[in-house]
Amino acid sequence: MADTIVNLLIPEVWNEYFLELTTTKSNLIESGIVVPDSTMNTLAMKGGNTIDLPFFNDLTGDDTIIIPGTPSVPTSIGASQDMARLNLRMDSRKVHDLEPALSGADPMAVVANRIHAFWMRKEQALLLAILKGVFLNNAQDDTSDLIHNHASEILANVKDWNDAAPTVMCPEAILDGQALLGDAQDRFVAIAMHSHCYTHLLKQELIDFIQPSGVSSKIPTYLDKRVIVDDSLPTRAGTTSGTVYQSFLFGEGAVARGEGRAPVPSEFAREALSSETYFITRRHFILHPRGFKFTNHACAAAAPTNVECQDVDNWDRVYSKKNVRIAMIETN
Repeated sequence: MADTIVNLLIPEVWNEYFLELTTTKSNLIESGIVVPDSTMNTLAMKGGNTIDLPFFNDLTGDDTIIIPGTPSVPTSIGASQDMARLNLRMDSRKVHDLEPALSGADPMAVVANRIHAFWMRKEQALLLAILKGVFLNNAQDDTSDLIHNHASEILANVKDWNDAAPTVMCPEAILDGQALLGDAQDRFVAIAMHSHCYTHLLKQELIDFIQPSGVSSKIPTYLDKRVIVDDSLPTRAGTTSGTVYQSFLFGEGAVARGEGRAPVPSEFAREALSSETYFITRRHFILHPRGFKFTNHACAAAAPTNVECQDVDNWDRVYSKKNVRIAMIETN
């Protein structure tokens, strides 16, 4: 183990190790929600802070009857523009010489071993901020048809999961939520929910657990969908029903991910006079909900903050409903 830690702290070795862990060790990626994309990787490294993602529209219009002497009138396929924003983030840590001397441990080795988990939490926080901007501020805009409100302020005033028409997280809520995509509803592979909602499902004995080969922990699933439990998911105060929890259904590849490369992804620095060692990591990456264009309406710096990602004016849906692969469910 000691040799491993020494190797990790060699900058050239550490950079590759850090990027590999950042790419592979993520519940979001393992669930199929966020899919690493080689094209996005290339775009994340090409320069510039906005990423153009043009796409062709589907074929529309009517066919025509063949009539001798009457030529067909051709129409073009048409194209639209999606746009992602490059995220530019960094983190810095410091350790004083007295810390390992007095504790008998190596704090910097702990930092090196835990930094990838830290970045995964930051990535998930960014995704939640994006979802807030795309969905929660757009209830009356172009995502209203992707929100299913199953709370008692919409349904009957029923709150107990034992009652006939539950308004908490339940099979009816999931089925109605995924039905928002109509005949494309089988695209959903995962659902992210608050632990309160997850607990209700446990009480109903509706959670199944699978244990993939080579994995030590069991993965919760619900209606054949991977369950991601996160208490940072948004809530709101209901008009008549108390707290309303907001959960998200995801299709595979709903969020595109591209890992760029900062000029110096990680480095160690030393301040001799203060007896401190610094460890800095930097990331350039794309995390983009497919089909929602980042408009750059409000972005003060070279890259958006989480708060700016929550701004409704920074997002505009450019995909048709069934191609988005994200839906929101509200329950008590």
